[in-house]
Amino acid sequence: MATATSAAATTPVLADLLPQAGSRFGAQARELALVAGGAAVTGLAAQLSVPVLGSPVPVTGQTFAALLVGTALGARRGIASLGLYLLAGMAGLPWFADGSSGFAMPSLGYVIGFVLAAGLVGALAQRGADRSPLRTAGAMLLGTLTIYAVGVPYLAASLHVPLARAAELGLYPYLVGDALKLVLAMGALPLAWKLVRRAS
Repeated sequence: MATATSAAATTPVLADLLPQAGSRFGAQARELALVAGGAAVTGLAAQLSVPVLGSPVPVTGQTFAALLVGTALGARRGIASLGLYLLAGMAGLPWFADGSSGFAMPSLGYVIGFVLAAGLVGALAQRGADRSPLRTAGAMLLGTLTIYAVGVPYLAASLHVPLARAAELGLYPYLVGDALKLVLAMGALPLAWKLVRRAS
């Protein structure tokens, strides 16, 4: 049983299919590039931002990007990548939504949730969860729920409102968009693996 679990945990993710480095230094540089690249992709996606009337939480591309980065990089790199995104943004790099930064935003809890969600979907991808539409949908759903599980209580605490009110402000208005992102991921990730198999 332990052997089967160990084997499942070593299933390659999409990032593992990129060319390998020929030296230890090259391998380390490759890992750093993947982590930094994932953070940068999330930061760019965060600039695709649309305000939601009455809510401090805009609709952005960063949630989708964070889940894709975690899936493509795997758990360890995904956590490192979104952790870098979080810490650099808190330190002042203006790559949160709308070019914001810092740690006083009510929506920061969602960004913290990105780190946990990236680790979760990355771990699931290491078990092949991104290779079929239904399993991809399950992984994305769990990742999205993880983000809300951190973001909504954080929003409630930041705004000093009840949890139910925080859900009205930072959960319900986004469910349709999240469903669309899930459908997009269901097609994109299995298709990527299908193309990889054809090319190999």
